[in-house]
Amino acid sequence: MQKADQRTRLTRMLLRKSLTGLLQQKPIQSITIKELCAAAGINRGTFYAHYTDIYQLLSQIEEEMLTDFQEAMRPLLDDEESLTPTKITTGIFNCIKENADLCIVTLGPYGDKKFAARLLAIGQEHYLQSYTKYFEGATRTQLEYYYAFVSSGCIGLLEKWLHDGMTTSAAQVAEMAESIMVNGVFFLHQDKR
Repeated sequence: MQKADQRTRLTRMLLRKSLTGLLQQKPIQSITIKELCAAAGINRGTFYAHYTDIYQLLSQIEEEMLTDFQEAMRPLLDDEESLTPTKITTGIFNCIKENADLCIVTLGPYGDKKFAARLLAIGQEHYLQSYTKYFEGATRTQLEYYYAFVSSGCIGLLEKWLHDGMTTSAAQVAEMAESIMVNGVFFLHQDKR
């Protein structure tokens, strides 16, 4: 039983790696099961034992990341005093790092823009619930505009981090993101550690 589970995990990992690699080169509708299986080093029968088509495979990969992302966002709603925005953002960037293959695809020309919108919607939901507590005087409209501004900037930061091969730690990127959000351009004047 355990050997079968390991084989299933390996097969799914190979298929994920192959699909995200192919999606960096072309849109999903141009990828064939034959091509995907060849890239993964498995036969078509093995593919069909797990999935009905490529869209189901992509959907499962995206759902797994959404679950991870929601888990990373959960601390935003906790009332722990020791929890800081940097710790929360570090958790989010760690989630992104663990799903870097999918993030690269999502942000690329052949990415699933609906999936990206779902991630942003989850972030906005958690952010609005959390920041409403911290900034009681802010209106919902102000919070929504701030989130739109910050999330777009974070996407740019994320693209740069992924492009650079994620050589900077998730914690360092999270600290930079928070400092940019809080200090704006004055982030550039801070001591460089």
